Amino acid sequence: MKTSALPMVAPVQPSWIAPSFEQALALHHSLPLKAQVISTLQVNVGKVCNQTCHHCHVDAGPQRTESMSRTTIDQILDVLDRTPQIRTVDITGGAPEMNPHFEYLVEQCRARDCRVIDRCNLTVFYVKGKTHLPRFLADHRVDIVASLPCYEADNVDQQRGKGVFDRSITALQTLNGLGYGADGSGLMLDLVYNPLGPVLPPPQVELEQDFKDELGQQFGIQFNRLYTITNMPISRFWDELHDAGQLEHYYTLLLNNFNPLAVEGLMCRSLLSVGWDGRLYDCDFNQMLDLPIQPDSQAWIGRFNLSEWEHRSIVVGPHCLGCTAGSGSSCGGALT
Repeated sequence: MKTSALPMVAPVQPSWIAPSFEQALALHHSLPLKAQVISTLQVNVGKVCNQTCHHCHVDAGPQRTESMSRTTIDQILDVLDRTPQIRTVDITGGAPEMNPHFEYLVEQCRARDCRVIDRCNLTVFYVKGKTHLPRFLADHRVDIVASLPCYEADNVDQQRGKGVFDRSITALQTLNGLGYGADGSGLMLDLVYNPLGPVLPPPQVELEQDFKDELGQQFGIQFNRLYTITNMPISRFWDELHDAGQLEHYYTLLLNNFNPLAVEGLMCRSLLSVGWDGRLYDCDFNQMLDLPIQPDSQAWIGRFNLSEWEHRSIVVGPHCLGCTAGSGSSCGGALT
């Protein structure tokens, strides 16, 4: 793939300890980090997935059993009814479509006129019983954010599994056939890129044009936007870095490329993350590290309290450097 990731830089200190995100914020007068408003619920409906990707921060896969219940979904819907300022429901997983109540959640959110985002791995459309989903998503005008870490087969299959690229391309063509990605259709189709290894993503605007050129010329595929997302040093990617002796190197890369301009747009400042069991977190990454919002005794969707949490102090850790390195990183791509 013809992209040049941002280069690694030399370590700033000879001996390494886990870097402090709080110190990086303090140097730029951004501590404490506080939420500004809650306009989005990012709902992780479970860890069940039809793929087992190397970089996955959720540690999702076919053998996982965690799945959000109908009761918890109804609690989320109750929050939406009581909190009209929350207009976006961002559904993730695992493969969110593997949750048996996925379609119910989508239907109920759309009935409340909420924007719904489906973070889709594309190959889930080939799972038995899921082939109707492209039409279902189009009928309910769901925005799709689809994983496609490269426009070349070898890179995608290396990261996500053999044959994933070809199935993803066919899925994208199916979505295009339904109007996704077409000008004026209102059916948004965005793609997500993340690097293969311990490097920062290249500039988002330039890479988006590369994707549009290559996918358009080779496969006739069109999409709206490309999001570049930094690999977070947690779960499987943390294990890979540790086993390869690159953990210190990667954290140093993130620290040395800390960008204070990215702090303003951090996704944790405008959303709450809901775990599959209804527990609340500042973001999906904190969720995977079991770092609930504070006070954690109240951190449940059934105890939702807008006034208490809208301007809350955000729980942070060294992994947060991944969101503020380079151009910044969020579920909506680069921040600067």
